[in-house]
Formats: sequence, C-alpha cells, structure tokens
Amino acid sequence: MSIEYNHVRVHIDVDAVVHNYRLLSGQGTCVAPVIKSDAYGHGLPEVACALHQAGAQIMAAGTVGEAVRLKKCVPQLEVFSLLGPLSPAEYRAIGEHDIVPFVSSFEQLLDLEHQGRRSGVPVQVALKFDTGMSRLGFDVDQAVAVASSLDGLEHVRAAWVCSHLATADDPDQAGFVREQHERFVAVLKTLRSRGFGVRASLVNSAGLLAYPDLHHDLQRPGIALYGASPYAGTAWAAKGKGLRPCMEVCTSLLQVRAIRAGQSVSYGRTFTATKPMRIGIVGIGYADNYSRGLSGQGYMLVQGQRVPVLGRVCMQMTAVDVSAVPRACAGDEVVVLGRQGHASISVEDLAQWWGTISYEVFCVLGQNPRVYSRREESGMFMEQPEG
Repeated sequence: MSIEYNHVRVHIDVDAVVHNYRLLSGQGTCVAPVIKSDAYGHGLPEVACALHQAGAQIMAAGTVGEAVRLKKCVPQLEVFSLLGPLSPAEYRAIGEHDIVPFVSSFEQLLDLEHQGRRSGVPVQVALKFDTGMSRLGFDVDQAVAVASSLDGLEHVRAAWVCSHLATADDPDQAGFVREQHERFVAVLKTLRSRGFGVRASLVNSAGLLAYPDLHHDLQRPGIALYGASPYAGTAWAAKGKGLRPCMEVCTSLLQVRAIRAGQSVSYGRTFTATKPMRIGIVGIGYADNYSRGLSGQGYMLVQGQRVPVLGRVCMQMTAVDVSAVPRACAGDEVVVLGRQGHASISVEDLAQWWGTISYEVFCVLGQNPRVYSRREESGMFMEQPEG
C-alpha cells in the first residue's frame, strides 16, 4: 500500500483467492501462483499465507526483493524471481534466501557462478527462453550455447526451463501459441539431450485454462487467481466460469447538491447540465489511482444503482449524477469496483471505461488502504485491516 489519508477502501476477499486457486489447481498438474507486484494489488503477505495454507508449495514474485519478502513470509516455499537479479545486492540475496531466479543472459549465469563460489552454495536457476514475446530471455537458437555454458559452471544448477505465452488470451491467435510451444519443446529437447534434467513451465492463466496439452510440469497463473478471466468478452468466455472476484473498491459521497440547467461541472467545463440535476461529489480521484482518463466515462454505484461520472476527474474528487437516486446523501457508500445490492461493476467494466486492462485496474487501485475478509470456523466474515 502506498496511498494514505483518503476515503477509499479496498476490500480483499481472501477466501475468493483461495477458491480460484483450487479451481485452477483442478485443471492443472502443479500450480504456482504468481503474486508479483504485491499480488496484483491484493497484498503479498496476506495472499501468500492463505495460498500456502491451501496447499501451494511454489510461488512466483517479480523482483528479487519481492521474492525475498515472499520467502520471509512463507520460508517453506520454493520462490521464483521472474525478473531475476540485476544488481550485486540482488545476486547476494538469491544465495542468502534460496531464491530461484529466472535467468535470461550469459552474464547472469556467470555472475551467479561467482555468487555460488563465494557462498559455497550452488544456485538453482530457471532458464528463461524467448519463444515469441521479444522481452527477456535467451534466443531459442542459443540453447546449445546455454548448455555448453552450463557445462563449464560448478555452482549453477539448471532446475527449470521456462518461457511465456504472448497470445494465449486471444482465441484468434491460437496458432501463435502453438508456434511458441514448438519452439519451447525444441529447447527442452536440446537441453535434456545434453543431460540436464530440467523441469518445464510455459503456461499462464490463459494457457492453463485453454491448453491442457501445454501444461508441462508447472503452470503459472496470475490474473485468474484474482477473479478476472483472461477470456472475458471473447468466444472462450466460458473457460473462465467459476472464478470469483476478490477485490472491491469503495469510498463515500462527500456532498450532494442541486445544479441548474446551464451550470457546468468540474475543471474545463467539459460537462454542462441541460436540465436541473442532483450531483454527488465522490471522495476519489486520480491521486487515489482513479484515472483522469475516466473523466466523463463509466459509472459508480450509489444505493444499488449505477450513476454516471460527470466532467473531469479531480485529484481527490469526482462528480456523479445522482438525479435517479433521490435519497442519496452525504456519507453514502459509493462502490467503484464490485457489487452493491443487485448492481455491480466488474473489473472488465472498469477497464473498458478506463481504456486499459484488468491487470492495471487491480495493481493501481490496490495501492489504496486495504481491508481483508477472512472466514472464521463459524462461517462468518471477520474484517481485518492491512498489517
């Protein structure tokens, strides 16, 4: 959490995260939750502990620093750092905390060899190959050179070979998924033929849900853990059936006021009333990571009804039209993401109005103060503030 002193509260349903993990585990062989970027804004310590209690033995963080934090939360875990080491301090941390880094270059292999020699403890690594993302990774045609390099290292052990799918969430690009898999299999064959007993991991949430023949030894779901289907709005939407939302974002009405026809709202006068209206001033704005790009876009929920956003989003305030909610008053709860009564705003709704994707919505809104819901043995929810 990085945003303080506001009226926004992010409610995280930890049971829903666990439900999604179990649902995904039922389709995979060995599921390693990806909880990078503070568990996609849901809170790394809380999510990691709950998933470990639910049976997860391997998890993936982003930076080495985040992987160390994860390892400190749950020491028993095998922990990947998806970004791998970048600085001398990160190379030391890998050895000190038994982190398994994704390695994408020969330079990293050599630096890890030096680290292993200094510490006297062999370093296990996951070899990252670029099969179609054009981001981090060895080129697939470097597989022989990677094997030769490993043959000359005494303190580095190749435990995994990994890659990442670029188009698995798009049913129309299934052909490219298959192309990536063919390249990945070729790399595996090369390394295994050289005597490396590496395990393999390729699929993300979308690959786990739709490509069972690509699962290999380990699956790395991210967004689906948090209740957002990678196939929402596509022909494969049914593949995300059963996922439960885990995050709700709420704030409050600061004031309700009447305006006359011809009166404008907020900066720049981008909205002008054509008739008398009642508007509500909501305690959220771009300083709370409610994007200025939502100016005049989309809805919030007040008293179980969708109310449209009016005019420009301000730093800590946004105006909505509450003309259709005659009893709306200051202090009312306003739902920005989630359910209120019979109405709801899904992460896909909000992402569409925002002009982004569900990942960004979670990551940025999750930086507001969080409250966690956990079930006691009685089945009742217990509210716990973060920390």
